[in-house]
Amino acid sequence: MSEYIVTVNSTVDVPKEWLEERNVPFIPLKYTIDGETYKDMLGLGSKEFFEKLRDGKMAVTSQVNPDEAREALEPFLKEGKDILHLGFSSALSGTYNSMRLAAEELQEEYPDRKIIVVDTLCACLGEAMLLYYVLKLRDAGKSIEEAARWAEENKLHVCHNVTVDDLYHLQRGGRVSKAAAVLGTMVQIKPMIHMDNNGSLQVIGKERGRKKSLNKIVDMAVEQSKGWENEIIMITHGDCIEDAQYVARRVREKMGIDNILINNIGTVIGSHTGPGVVAVFCMGGER
Repeated sequence: MSEYIVTVNSTVDVPKEWLEERNVPFIPLKYTIDGETYKDMLGLGSKEFFEKLRDGKMAVTSQVNPDEAREALEPFLKEGKDILHLGFSSALSGTYNSMRLAAEELQEEYPDRKIIVVDTLCACLGEAMLLYYVLKLRDAGKSIEEAARWAEENKLHVCHNVTVDDLYHLQRGGRVSKAAAVLGTMVQIKPMIHMDNNGSLQVIGKERGRKKSLNKIVDMAVEQSKGWENEIIMITHGDCIEDAQYVARRVREKMGIDNILINNIGTVIGSHTGPGVVAVFCMGGER
């Protein structure tokens, strides 16, 4: 069985050090803000980035193109390694298609190697959740085909439970409809969002007040995870660590899980959610 490497896009939104410790290369998307273009995970820190958004600066993101994808993947093939790539949801970015096109081209040039690209239909720490379990399979000696098959069979069991302060950034970026964005303009009405089975963000309700919305995303995870053995729960936030820590305490109380990863949402996805987003990710029966 050939050695294989698992790659991801920067939208996986875990710390770079977490990826480095597990030998997981990432292919970054880009964003432009205040006249400067940066690579996701390699540019502005979260605090500085969200301060710019709060000051009214707008961030515009751009996908990985096929040439960038090829440049990132080919060195591993030259080393004689196979590649399993877990891609950012195709419903949110053309990045997956770029990765797929590059893989098809490289496959012709390296016929003895295996290149598998999975459309995770996940975003942010949802991608990271899938990655977490795929890495366990790899480290347990499972083949690239077995790991890819598990990812395909389980990607729709990665549940994304999200609340945002408002829907302005998501609507501006075309991630939710203008009609749905009306929810975010109501005083103290906090939209509840999830990732549907097509890998798109959908507004599924609203709560009055921040604390109720934070409690709700935990309650949603509790319901979804019934009957599932969750080894880890992941929580992301848009420069609001106190809210993320509150959610983590609620997860420990209601789900009995102490292994919780908390991390700032990345700059590319954060460009669309804006500051104040909080989300809980778990494995569950259905989204």
